[in-house]
Amino acid sequence: MDTDEDYYAYLSAMYKDNDEEEFFLKFSKVFLICMYSFACIFGVSGNTLVLIVFVFHEKVKTVTDIFLVSLATADLCFLGTLPFWAYSAAHEWIFGTLACQVIRGFYTLNLYGSMLTLTCVTIERYFAIVQATKVHISPLKRTIWGKTICISLWIVSLAFALPQFIYSTQDKYDKVVCRANYSTLHMQQSIEVTQMSLGFFCPMIVMLLCYLTIINTLLKAKGFRKHKSVKIIFAIVLTFICTQAPYNLLKLVRVVDRHVLLSSHYEYALIITEAVAYFHSCLNPVLYFFIGVKFRKNLKKIVKNIGCARHQQTTKQWQTTEDDGSKTCTASNNIEETSLQPL
Repeated sequence: MDTDEDYYAYLSAMYKDNDEEEFFLKFSKVFLICMYSFACIFGVSGNTLVLIVFVFHEKVKTVTDIFLVSLATADLCFLGTLPFWAYSAAHEWIFGTLACQVIRGFYTLNLYGSMLTLTCVTIERYFAIVQATKVHISPLKRTIWGKTICISLWIVSLAFALPQFIYSTQDKYDKVVCRANYSTLHMQQSIEVTQMSLGFFCPMIVMLLCYLTIINTLLKAKGFRKHKSVKIIFAIVLTFICTQAPYNLLKLVRVVDRHVLLSSHYEYALIITEAVAYFHSCLNPVLYFFIGVKFRKNLKKIVKNIGCARHQQTTKQWQTTEDDGSKTCTASNNIEETSLQPL
């Protein structure tokens, strides 16, 4: 994690007061464990439910569905790394260098995978609404294009995450940590600037421009109420930007001015914004439920079907018990009749 890799490297320079150092360590330990645990539990439950609804009930019918399934998968993969970071925050990194490379790489892969997926969703909505009269593509071709783009964006995300897969390692400071160990400061700055520019800020600008055009088009259209699906996509994008932007801005400040690492206030801000950034993975299911009318209907159907299945199973068990009881009674009567027969 970025907080770990810089915190332990500059710990001695940051804190001259042992009491302040001890307080910061206790704060980061308790705060991070609570945030990681909360995000993991609710995020895994919510995104698993999203996949069940989209894959098994809605059958992934549209391009947007493909992207939303990809987004939920990315969130689940990311959330799967949080137990490792929670243990590391509570104690130290004990999982070795290979696990460090894989887990840090997965973290970065799914971060940029989510961002690029949301960008594709926004662009797809732009063409579906703003360019609806100009672009005519059959549903089958749209689905094929959607799957192709989805695979391509994951390849691009993997390219963004390669530095984390390659340079992450297990290091020993006050305790063992998992961090990225670049050969030079210039390399680290170049990689971070490239990742943030192409993987976060550029997609964010594209999304904002697309949605400004979409909103302008919808306000002029007579059938504004027909585009309810835009609400949930817009809410997801806005939530992602609000949760990710503060953390990425602080990382950009660190790249531009390394002296901020000597500030305890900066480290507190970095830890808090990083934890907030993790919450994008468990907020999407909440948005689906409260904004997506279709999602709520399908979820109710699934719950109803589960209830019916349990009721049928219970009914069958009762019937089986009654049948067994009837057979037992009949057998008992036969025994009694046999025993009463004179020898």
